[in-house]
Amino acid sequence: MWDAYKKGYKAWLRLEKSLSENSVEAYLRDVDKLTEYLQASNQLIQPADVTLQHLQHWVKWVGELGMTATSQARMLSGIRSFYKYCLIEQIVKTDPALLIEAPKTRRKLPDVLSFEEIESVIAEIDQSKPEGGRNKAILETMYSCGLRVSEVVNLKISGLYLDVGFIRVIGKGDKERLIPIGREASKYIRIYKEDIRVHQQPVNGFEDILFLNRNGRNLSRVMIFYIIKDLANKAGITKHISPHTFRHSFATHLVEGGADLRAVQEMLGHESITTTEIYTHLDRDFLRDTLQRFHPAYKK
Repeated sequence: MWDAYKKGYKAWLRLEKSLSENSVEAYLRDVDKLTEYLQASNQLIQPADVTLQHLQHWVKWVGELGMTATSQARMLSGIRSFYKYCLIEQIVKTDPALLIEAPKTRRKLPDVLSFEEIESVIAEIDQSKPEGGRNKAILETMYSCGLRVSEVVNLKISGLYLDVGFIRVIGKGDKERLIPIGREASKYIRIYKEDIRVHQQPVNGFEDILFLNRNGRNLSRVMIFYIIKDLANKAGITKHISPHTFRHSFATHLVEGGADLRAVQEMLGHESITTTEIYTHLDRDFLRDTLQRFHPAYKK
């Protein structure tokens, strides 16, 4: 019954919002969950007939299925997006999701690696192997530029401007951004590109991809996860490590060093400054030191 609405919503997410296929599928699953609830409770109604009360009961139902507050809030975001589309297309006259409150979630701050810990992880790379040179370039680039894992696996040779110290990446929603890149990362990209990658034959369509696997294609995101996990274990690091740890550490180290939050937002490619604030966890010692250095009351 909702198939036609979902089809239109899918096209809107792709064309108007320029979302990736993964994001589109995630939003559609949220709508599927709502229709699943309506069917389970014998409420075979159209989108225009859904009320705030229906959505409140749906959130409760989702919670009873064992979904965490974070998952509930994310799914509710998908329903809000769906009804925004319905309003634009005049499928509904009012938005039932407008007044619904998301479940309270606790912000869980990801683990951050110190600069020394990041160096110890990178030091575990065996550069005597071809993949070692590649992995060194990957990790140096991830930390130097704060890239998402999807951005590093899709980094293009045509997006390298190493002579002027920048790279161009394609972020969420196919949005391009230029990011400064450090000398060390530039050096290891050049070494990989000129001494290792030249001996590989890329598969058709992957000629412009910088980091290749042994089959001549781009690396998977899961492969990057395993590479980092293995190196962290060898370095004796017990923190919860993922590719995102490098991105979060990049942002944290910048802010702790005094970087402007708006500049960090631009480099990370966040639409909202609020997202950047979540990613830039500051330890208490740093906050206390900042107060003592800059607040008039602490200078007395």
